[in-house]
Amino acid sequence: MTSHAHETSSPRLPVIVAGAGIGGLTAAIALRRAGVPVRVYERASRLRAAGSGLSVMSNAVAALASLGIDLHLSKRGRNIETFRILDETGDLIREQPLKAVTDALGVPSVCVTRADLQDALLAEAAGIPLALGHTVAGYEPGPDGVTVHFENGASVRGSALIGADGLHSAVRRGLVGAEETRDSGYVCWLAVTPFARPHLPAGYVGHYWGAGRRFGLIDVGHGRYYWWGTKNMPAERSRHWDGDKAEILDTYAGWADEVCDIVRATPMESVLAVPSHDRPFLERWGEGPVTLLGDAAHPMLTSLGQGSAMAIEDAVVLAGCLGASRDNPAAAFRRYEDLRRERVRGVVAASRSVSEMEQLEDPVARRRRDDALRHADEGELREQLLGLLRWPVSPSA
Repeated sequence: MTSHAHETSSPRLPVIVAGAGIGGLTAAIALRRAGVPVRVYERASRLRAAGSGLSVMSNAVAALASLGIDLHLSKRGRNIETFRILDETGDLIREQPLKAVTDALGVPSVCVTRADLQDALLAEAAGIPLALGHTVAGYEPGPDGVTVHFENGASVRGSALIGADGLHSAVRRGLVGAEETRDSGYVCWLAVTPFARPHLPAGYVGHYWGAGRRFGLIDVGHGRYYWWGTKNMPAERSRHWDGDKAEILDTYAGWADEVCDIVRATPMESVLAVPSHDRPFLERWGEGPVTLLGDAAHPMLTSLGQGSAMAIEDAVVLAGCLGASRDNPAAAFRRYEDLRRERVRGVVAASRSVSEMEQLEDPVARRRRDDALRHADEGELREQLLGLLRWPVSPSA
């Protein structure tokens, strides 16, 4: 991809995408596939993926495949083969039937590092103009498109504007004004490190549940594991966590050996600490030739591992709508928003509900939760996963 912002004459103004994260790059790729000219503008002066991992679930892989896009993520990361919910000592609460569901769908769910996913998207997006160091300052919709202004003094005209600029989206702020994020009461620690234990199967995902704290251990391939940990604490501390590795180790003292071992094996400089934030669901994602996607439209907690998948689904549906109605971006964007709203609303709500359930501290409530999961009907669990992991709509629907 090129990194300049020079405008060239064209009979059709390009669509402007603000943000070169997962959603923005996927939107650019999908729009090009739909024959829509596109340019990407990113606030960062250089592209660096955070040192963490994520899941690209089957619904996202299928959405990309519907456009003939294969990012070869199974080679870059690791397909999920085993998904276990355990207590803090490593005793099994329930093995989730995720592998049976992905086999039935014929589409894997893949865990990768953010860096590997970014590399895959950049390779697929080769040739799409990308301007770095461009933070959106504002925009002006007009009768024939939109003018976007950047903090560096540059401006650009486009046929439409897609805000894919994340949780603190400047495009969203232009639509709905200033907002506070919604804290969830805990900090998240994230890291990727080389790690192996003979008793952990390839493609392992383990979620360990304790009192007001959780731990995730995820095989992302090539001898690396992604791990995340949570700990309940006041918002003012989680927002600016300044603790050390001793606090993390103390949080998981006495937990399963693999949990303690991977924390010990991770250099502290490789650990990211982030607060757990989302926002109340936004009903209106756009106006005129402007819309939002991904975290800019619907930030969600990470409990279901669907943040990246929802952004990818957004991008595919949006490109289908705009490709079918490219001379009327406003109508295409309202169609996209209507197609996406209920699906995403349910995932945002479920992510918060699961987060609250998993972060329980009360021992009686925790025991009831664990017993309910142990005795849950296998068929019902599969149906719930199928509803989440099935790609639900064609991009031109």
